[in-house]
Amino acid sequence: QVQLVESGGGLVQAGDSLRLSCAASGRTSSRYAMAWFRQAPGKEREIVAAISWSAGSTYAADSVKGRFTISRDNAKNTVYLQMNSLKPEDTAVYYCAADWSGSSYYFYLQAHEYDYWGQGTQVTVSS
Repeated sequence: QVQLVESGGGLVQAGDSLRLSCAASGRTSSRYAMAWFRQAPGKEREIVAAISWSAGSTYAADSVKGRFTISRDNAKNTVYLQMNSLKPEDTAVYYCAADWSGSSYYFYLQAHEYDYWGQGTQVTVSS
């Protein structure tokens, strides 16, 4: 079992930056691919970024490419999402997700492929 706790959300203005953190506990010695998803009111949950266990592979959705960066520090069992140039359309609850990966370069892009989820952190971007 893995427990995930997100932090770092808040209310910011368009153009500002935020850094989300996701601290993992439990069976963190296993190889887990991790990702950030978000869900805005009335919309489906969508992937924002993903990272392999080794951090050798990363993914960013087209809507955030060039603005958001995912990274991880395995020594601290923490994954980060650096969000720059925030836009009002980035407003959503952001969730951290994790699942075991057999490859150090593999991650998942679909929400149903992740077994472990955090409680979410609200990000609100005002115009």
